[in-house]
Amino acid sequence: MTTPTRVLVLNSGSSSVKYQLLDMRDASRLAVGLVERIGESSSRVAHTPLEGGGAERRERTAPIADHAAALKAVAEELARDGLGLDSPELAAIGHRVVHGGLRFTEPTVVTEEVLAEIERLVPVAPLHNPANLTGIRTAQALRPDLPQVAVFDTAFHTTMPEAASRYAIDVETADAHRIRRYGFHGTSHAYVSRATAELLGRDPSEVNVIVLHLGNGASASAVSGGRCVETSMGLTPLEGLVMGTRSGDIDPAVIFHLQRVAGMSADEIDTLLNKRSGLVGLCGDNDMREIHRRIGEGDPAARLAFDIYVHRLKKYIGAYYAVLGRVDAVAFTAGVGENAAPVRAAAVAGLEELGLAVDAGLNAERSEGARLISPGYARVAVAVVPTDEEREIARQTFALAGGEVNA
Repeated sequence: MTTPTRVLVLNSGSSSVKYQLLDMRDASRLAVGLVERIGESSSRVAHTPLEGGGAERRERTAPIADHAAALKAVAEELARDGLGLDSPELAAIGHRVVHGGLRFTEPTVVTEEVLAEIERLVPVAPLHNPANLTGIRTAQALRPDLPQVAVFDTAFHTTMPEAASRYAIDVETADAHRIRRYGFHGTSHAYVSRATAELLGRDPSEVNVIVLHLGNGASASAVSGGRCVETSMGLTPLEGLVMGTRSGDIDPAVIFHLQRVAGMSADEIDTLLNKRSGLVGLCGDNDMREIHRRIGEGDPAARLAFDIYVHRLKKYIGAYYAVLGRVDAVAFTAGVGENAAPVRAAAVAGLEELGLAVDAGLNAERSEGARLISPGYARVAVAVVPTDEEREIARQTFALAGGEVNA
């Protein structure tokens, strides 16, 4: 009997399902796809089979009522390529779950008890955990015989010491309402910190890395010997770096000021800080490419937004250098981190005394793989490391399902 080696990775959002099917013999992708606008009349399914290298993207628009219908559509698309969910080669289904609280410190096989705990965490992740739960329950109904594995965004950060994870507020109040710094993007930080060590030809246990996950959402982490010791996001993904639409760090008294002086409600302030702040709040754009274009035309608002973004980024690099004591590498990842050379150059500029430098030529090059962009003389390596959260989820899922991970 053939040992199953395939893992389906599902990332269920409130109105979308992203998916990838991987073969864990070599961690190759067999298919990728997206179902979006779930619940609307114009729902869209986009699917690309990758097996054999002859990728032909298929798209269709049709009403998809709910996540159950969305996963049925995923199963149909995979079946058209001979990769159906009924295949005996499917070993497990891995699910991205945003918030695991303090209980879930590693990937976990889903049980009713696990589902109940994820549901109890909804108040601290109201936008994400309900959709993640829906995806898991729907997948369970489709393949009740398969291990369903939850991989938590927060898990990698549970190794932070109390000094880093506690807020300086009344302990009883904090504990009663689960208020502490959890961090997010943990699957990406885990993957990139390990891949950076591999790029350096060293064991992750020997390497200290500052990981900068810069997308529309952005976060930094300090990773010492493979363990996270500090990260920039906190109770929610709002804390930390300047992001596409989020403010990042802000004096909490701003909230009270807006309530008293502007008469804004809690919901209005929440919308302001999460959806109308960051780069879009500063200059009207959250696309770094467009901001660079505007800077080239002499737009002062775009220039200021870029400078504020980089200033915050540089502060975190310095702070995490102090937390780690010794830094072997700084790794840029995600959409902005992987593609915006000016951001990387500006973030490191002036930090030569810390051993950091960027080679202009290397920084300007584009590559799909991990690469160094620091000159040979630099004491600290600066790297661009494409993140691969789906592959990391598949790796952890397969290992927990009893498979031997070779990639």
